[in-house]
Amino acid sequence: MAVDTPPETTPTSGMDRWFEVTKRGSNNSREVRGGFVTFFTMAYIVILNPLIIGTAKDVNGQFVGGTTDIGKAIVMVTAATALIAGLMTIAMGAIGRFPVALAAGLGLNGYVAFTLAPHMSWADAMGLIVIEGLIIAALVLTGFRTAVFNAVPEQLKYAIGVGIGLFITIIGLVDSGIVRPGVPLISFGTNGALRGWPTFVFVFGLLLTSVLVARNTRGAILIGIIASTILAMIIEAVAHVGPHIGPDGKVANDNGWSLNVPAWPSQVVSTPDLGLLGKFDLFGGFQAIGFIAASLAVFSLMLSDFFDTMGTVFGLANEGEILNEDGTVPHFEAVLMVDSLAAAAGGAASVSSNTSYIESASGVGEGARTGIASLVTGALFLVAMFFSPLVAIVPHEAATPALVVVGFLMMTQIRHIDFTNYEIGIPAFLTLALMPFTYSITNGIGAGFITYVVIKLAKGKASEVPALLWVIAAAFVIYFASDPISQLLHIG
Repeated sequence: MAVDTPPETTPTSGMDRWFEVTKRGSNNSREVRGGFVTFFTMAYIVILNPLIIGTAKDVNGQFVGGTTDIGKAIVMVTAATALIAGLMTIAMGAIGRFPVALAAGLGLNGYVAFTLAPHMSWADAMGLIVIEGLIIAALVLTGFRTAVFNAVPEQLKYAIGVGIGLFITIIGLVDSGIVRPGVPLISFGTNGALRGWPTFVFVFGLLLTSVLVARNTRGAILIGIIASTILAMIIEAVAHVGPHIGPDGKVANDNGWSLNVPAWPSQVVSTPDLGLLGKFDLFGGFQAIGFIAASLAVFSLMLSDFFDTMGTVFGLANEGEILNEDGTVPHFEAVLMVDSLAAAAGGAASVSSNTSYIESASGVGEGARTGIASLVTGALFLVAMFFSPLVAIVPHEAATPALVVVGFLMMTQIRHIDFTNYEIGIPAFLTLALMPFTYSITNGIGAGFITYVVIKLAKGKASEVPALLWVIAAAFVIYFASDPISQLLHIG
């Protein structure tokens, strides 16, 4: 009978020693393969982030970067998205030595685009992102990050993730035209019916992406976007559908393409437009919406980063069986520090907070165990930076199925919430319900925290509420009551 040879544990080189390739039972070919898989699984963000950040207007009616040209904004966001994702993923590989890639966070970009930007300039909004990242970095150094994480009940953490998933979903349905204003409140499609070729493309993309995800196909979301875009281009070439909104800003065709008309660009490769780098105002947001509102916006962003990153990293380490003997993540503090600085870098480049991606699990499943995989993924993001013109051919109807599917994936966390326990069930419900229904992540988080504290207090269980959560809940009370407080104090 053959005897299994124990895996080699002695490092073969300085690179092997630094990245702990042999120690973690891997090899260079597995790491490279895992890096490629992770990239193709999450490369959709290079297309999707510009369609969120690059298409929303700020309080001044301008697109990101202070331009009035939506096409220019989209191209700039595409280049900057790929650049920051590439650099920070490489940093994660080299410093954190962990197989996780970073890019603009879905949900966080929606919060910036649809909650912050309408009330301030884009530079002001991105300044808050930079502050959020720097604060998280400071909290990593002090150890306070863990304390904040521990202060929030576990099931409320899951509710926040579910709520963000529903928020993303409603954005996708609205942008695709599936959900529209109607009587008494909203309408299904156009006057209660699905009409037009663009809607057909959305339905095709949603079904295709859903099937691919259900079949555990690597790169399912990216494949769905590409296939839907190709179909849209064929339809446009034959049917000449045209845009939904005409050059005058008015509806030209109720059943036309949203955002972009799918047509092949005059060039595929171009020099990246990095004009967004450094266009942020560190404290402008505080002047625009007030200290309390801006502080709570920063807190909301920080909260999402907290939970997403820590959950993602622990999950990947557990899946890859690379936890230390005491159950901790290797080089955990370095991983958290890179992730924190990535948030700030995303704000400094006007692409929204960058965070660790759970899609990195695809690379781990392919064999990635070390930071070498992240080096590969990061390099591929930098290459993608030179193909930004391709994003201009993607209509909303081809991209938004990804939002709906990602929303579903985030929604799966609801299984961890015990709704039979009203002490947690009611706050969790309000958290996940108010995010999509009020189009605000902040409102959902605030309502959940306040309700949790009030119910505990009413049931004589105030001692079960961590002191830090009392402070957070009080801050949200001030936030929600800011208007009557301002009137009372004759402010504004």
